[in-house]
Amino acid sequence: MKVVSRDEIRAVFDPEASLAAVAQAMRRFARGEAQQAAVGHLGFTDPPGDTHIKSAWLRGDDAFVVKLASTFYDNPRQGLPPGSGLMLVASARTGAPLALLQDDGELTDLRTAMAGAVAAQVIADPAWRAPTLGVVGAGVQAELQAAWIARQIGAGRILVWARRTDAADELCRRLQVQGFAADRAPDLTELGHRADLIVTTTPAREPVLLRDMLRPGYRIVAVGADAPGKRELGPGVVAGADLVLADSRSQALDHGECAWARQEGLAVEQVIEIGALLPDGPAPSPGVSAVADLTGLGVQDVAIALGVWASLSSYSQQDPS
Repeated sequence: MKVVSRDEIRAVFDPEASLAAVAQAMRRFARGEAQQAAVGHLGFTDPPGDTHIKSAWLRGDDAFVVKLASTFYDNPRQGLPPGSGLMLVASARTGAPLALLQDDGELTDLRTAMAGAVAAQVIADPAWRAPTLGVVGAGVQAELQAAWIARQIGAGRILVWARRTDAADELCRRLQVQGFAADRAPDLTELGHRADLIVTTTPAREPVLLRDMLRPGYRIVAVGADAPGKRELGPGVVAGADLVLADSRSQALDHGECAWARQEGLAVEQVIEIGALLPDGPAPSPGVSAVADLTGLGVQDVAIALGVWASLSSYSQQDPS
């Protein structure tokens, strides 16, 4: 079994190919061409943190992937990165481990941001010209989502809100270095009324973005609620949306924003899987409100890990589509 370091992963990583692979994996998942194990989750309170274990196989592939990813939110206070993790690539023919990708959680961060970009593209209005992107949060995922979504929808401006104004200002500076026009929003109401599309990226367990903060025809990509008990969107935001999407209907209704909305009357059949609208599904009409609920898919880990493995070892996977 080959052990691959983060530096080796970075040397062969292809962003555009990975984005396409993540989108294709979401499409195949929605078509029933994937096998995923139930999500494993460990939640910690002192210090606060989350660990996720996900595994999946796409039909016809010669390999499958098992992933462990952790986020411990107080790590930066100790000078440590908040995220860590690894991905194991194993043979789907013999079960033998092929490679251990010691990415320190970086591939998980990237595939999550790519899924956000895919979701944003699906719910974006094609008529937008240089739209404003609102970002709730100021951590690693906030920065990645901001950059990937802004590029995907051609955002002309990014507005950032976070509980800590210094963290929001710092994120704006980092985005400006990357060439984006980024400013801190003074409050969520202004962000909600100015942004054409909003991405929420916090580990909140109480609603942060409320219905009265949003303008008609709101478009939201919700990333933070990826485990039981987490919630970023207030009552009526999801249940009251005209269009509700999810990376996985079953996961979203179990522990995503859709789980909370189901208590408000959201019906199972109202939730459409994003992959079902790829690659060229119809975008929401102007004035239509839409929420994309992302809980994270094992097939996204498969897509990004096997792309790295292919570059490292000439491993080639079938694409039956």
